[in-house]
Amino acid sequence: MMGDPFVRAYDREVFVKQQRFRFKLLALLLFGLFALLAVYGLYSINTYGNRWFAYARNPRIRAQKQSVIAGDILDRNGVLLATTIDGKRTYQTDEQARRAIVHLLGDDEGQVSNGVEGFQTAYLYGFRTSLAERISSLFSTEQRRGDNVHLTVDSQLCTAITQYFNAYSLTRGKNGAAVVMNYETGEVVAQVSLPSFDPIDTAAVTSDSQAFWNRATQSLYPPGSTFKIITTEAALQSIEGITEKQINCTGGLDIAGQAIRDFGLAVHEKLSLRNAFVKSCNNAYAIMALSMGDAALRRTAEAFGFNDNFLFRDLVVENSVYPVGERSDFEVAMSGFGQSAIGVTPMHMCLVASAIANEGVMMEPILLREVTSTGGTQRARTEPREYRTALSAEDAALIGDYMQAVVSSGTGTRARVSGLTICGKTGSAESTLNGRDITYGWFVGYIDSSELPFALAIVVEDIAEGEGGGSTAAPIAGDIFEYLKEHADRVTQ
Repeated sequence: MMGDPFVRAYDREVFVKQQRFRFKLLALLLFGLFALLAVYGLYSINTYGNRWFAYARNPRIRAQKQSVIAGDILDRNGVLLATTIDGKRTYQTDEQARRAIVHLLGDDEGQVSNGVEGFQTAYLYGFRTSLAERISSLFSTEQRRGDNVHLTVDSQLCTAITQYFNAYSLTRGKNGAAVVMNYETGEVVAQVSLPSFDPIDTAAVTSDSQAFWNRATQSLYPPGSTFKIITTEAALQSIEGITEKQINCTGGLDIAGQAIRDFGLAVHEKLSLRNAFVKSCNNAYAIMALSMGDAALRRTAEAFGFNDNFLFRDLVVENSVYPVGERSDFEVAMSGFGQSAIGVTPMHMCLVASAIANEGVMMEPILLREVTSTGGTQRARTEPREYRTALSAEDAALIGDYMQAVVSSGTGTRARVSGLTICGKTGSAESTLNGRDITYGWFVGYIDSSELPFALAIVVEDIAEGEGGGSTAAPIAGDIFEYLKEHADRVTQ
């Protein structure tokens, strides 16, 4: 017997409504997916755009280079760093100046990764020009030119830094790197990597020199005692009353049969946190690391940017590393003074010092100041942007006070400059290279001044046995601070 026709009609109506609802839901879902894809596309272009343009094998780039003359690259004071004459890329006439800036600038052959020549291709080869400008160029008898890129760096300071490395017997001929930045704006005013090479003679570079490698942004070094800045902040956050406690340094800490010793087998006995920092006592920092635990130390390191994926607008920086996973007590203790498997670039350590100087706020590093068209119209300008807040203003002030004591009466006295308040931290980091034990000398610090708001990080590779950051990197820092004082107009305008 067939069912009631009214019931069947009602069932069909319910079925149709359910189907319509499902179709609407599906359409809404598809719309949402397309919207998400569009948003991600815009995000990717904004975030990765320069990285895509910098890709050396991009066929669109190769084609554009055949028809467009690359724009000029200038430093913050208008010094011409790179231009194109008769179809050939040319650089400054002074070889030392060319060498000092080559890793930051890049070279015409693309031997240096992520230099300005490659990373700012979108501007230099006219990809960002307007449609009207492109149409106008079709009726011009002259070959189209790309935009001019103005950098935040002072090329004269970069050249001076290479001279400072060669001014001292302990650092002459050594590999290393230096970064100087304005900690209030994030503007990078100097970035140097050694060894360097002449961009007009890349054939002279030997394969084993690693001269094409940008040590300022690509090399991960053990930070050594400069990491005590971060361990100090971790202790302030995790160990109750740490500023009032006394830490006993017996000269040797044995953990599971492995020994931790201070430089020169020093015995510091009872130390406050401040004195432990100023004297750079490894034993005290190992004890604090074990007391707070690996999780607390890693959490603070990550607050400073370790283990983050750096996606800065103007430059590519290798991600710094704090180890994750299960670790032994010895590894944790070593991490307290910047050893174990911690790795950091000089650029990132400059950001760490900048955060202390800037009341806990770490600014994103900026290399691109502005872009202008061939007619002089401003195309773009990079504005300051906060990268992260690493610590409170109160903790930054306290650590800054400790860093000032390091320079006034501790291990960093060779960075002092008359008339300036300098805050800093030295470091000596041990590692191996080609099966050989080596030591890196570090200095990170800043000028405590609103008129000269500059921070820096310096690393010197393979320093002599018995030397440290105080005798190798600190004197170079002092020279740089002196330059900033004497040439304030070049770096603050």
